[in-house]
Amino acid sequence: MSSPALPELAHTPVGHIPVIHSTLVRSFAAHLTRPLSFRLTQLRKLYWAIKDHEKELLEACKRDLGKPYYETYLTEINWCLNDIIFVCKNLESWAREEKAKDIPLMHAVTRPKIRKEPLGAVLVIGAFNFPYQLSLGPLVGAIAAGCTAVLKPSENAPYAAAMMQRIIAERLDSSAYTVVQGAIPETTALLDCKWDKIFYTGSATVGTIISKKAAETLTPVTLELGGRNPAIVTRNADMRLAARRLLWTKHMNAGQICVSQNYILIDKEVLPTFLEQLKVAIKDFYPNGVRESEDYGRIVNEKQWQRIKKMLDSTSGKILIGGTMDAETKYLEPTVVEVTDPNDSLLTEESFGPLIPVVPVSDLDEAIRLANTIHATPLGIYPFGSKAEVSKILDSTRSGGASINDGFYHASISTLEFGGVGDSGSGSYRGKASFDAFTHRRVVTSTPGWVEGLLSIRYPPYKGKMEKVKKMSEMKPDFDREGRVVKPGWLVWAFLLGGNGFVQGLGRWAVILAVVFGYRGLRERQSKL
Repeated sequence: MSSPALPELAHTPVGHIPVIHSTLVRSFAAHLTRPLSFRLTQLRKLYWAIKDHEKELLEACKRDLGKPYYETYLTEINWCLNDIIFVCKNLESWAREEKAKDIPLMHAVTRPKIRKEPLGAVLVIGAFNFPYQLSLGPLVGAIAAGCTAVLKPSENAPYAAAMMQRIIAERLDSSAYTVVQGAIPETTALLDCKWDKIFYTGSATVGTIISKKAAETLTPVTLELGGRNPAIVTRNADMRLAARRLLWTKHMNAGQICVSQNYILIDKEVLPTFLEQLKVAIKDFYPNGVRESEDYGRIVNEKQWQRIKKMLDSTSGKILIGGTMDAETKYLEPTVVEVTDPNDSLLTEESFGPLIPVVPVSDLDEAIRLANTIHATPLGIYPFGSKAEVSKILDSTRSGGASINDGFYHASISTLEFGGVGDSGSGSYRGKASFDAFTHRRVVTSTPGWVEGLLSIRYPPYKGKMEKVKKMSEMKPDFDREGRVVKPGWLVWAFLLGGNGFVQGLGRWAVILAVVFGYRGLRERQSKL
């Protein structure tokens, strides 16, 4: 594939940012993005913009991250294209009004419903490691919900950022969707504006800054952060599968994946076998060596490369596999390090690179205790073992998601909601969850005039109304003061036909009577023929 020409990244003048914000606010107030037809048109245009610029988008990631074309297509281009098609097929049903559920009979006359309304003008701040998926993915949700939006791509992937600006400017309505480029000054100027929602993907440090700034104006945020994610390999696990699958999560994008395992807790009895299988997997993946392979990426920039190198230099652990690096090309091969100190920097910090610390443990209880101590709420957890062991791990830990006997498979399903918990993130997106992330569920009731007589009980004076209200509205418990369920007598059960309360019993009797009389009427009509 010949290398196509790519645009250069140019920072947006800080003084232009308030004007951009005002334009988007006005467009939303004018209801430009409300019609479903408009949203679908914009999504379809975005689809073809990505499709028509596929070569340039692939090359941009190659220049920014050394990412193989195959990886970029599989995890970025194909992901975004399929996401748009899925959203377009389902948007009409997602946006449709819903009849409210679980409404008591006395309130049903007001016909409660849920309207799906866009939040307003929103800000999406993307990340560099998957620049298209983590930027355009949330943007697709914002468009689908009917919001106007600014996309701020990561300046650490400059060619990808410039390409996203090109395709959005060329194909989408510029009064509703635009791109702001830059670093800290430009992002600060964006955060000084009042948005209706901020969606951020990146580090917990920056996520904290964004949350504090958003709190000043009570702006809701979705934060997709990282985590010190553990993989736990028990003595009953399949060592070959565990080695291949966990190596894959650290070779993809040179380990620059927030949801990949940060370390591996492994039963010390099977550690030697696991290490041998890792060596076999490395040879299988890279027959001519990792460094010479076209299928292995590079660290995004000098700053990140030095950060990862410093972690490796400062560890007290022992390098077992790998360790080769090259500052000029920002190459760092998958490196396995045996770590025994829980306070080692390879465990207490997120490497966001191809480092694979392995921590030998005596048993599963020790592995679970260490995982909860190192990070109580990681973005993901990856248990390998028997069904009972996996169940114990999931019952004893917390995480944003989990993949059993695999590395972050749950995060590879584009239609499955994804998000963190605790300090690994808040909120979720992807598939329908992306639409929901930028949508307000507006509750609406409509009280007819003819019920005014029934409503008189709510008006003053209140004297003598307490007992009436209790009889009308107070639900009866099916449990006693000790928390034990109290089953109704058989006469009551028969009268209610097993229903939970008078309304359910009445409804069941109505169905039975309708069937009985309907059948009788049918027989009578047949007898007359």
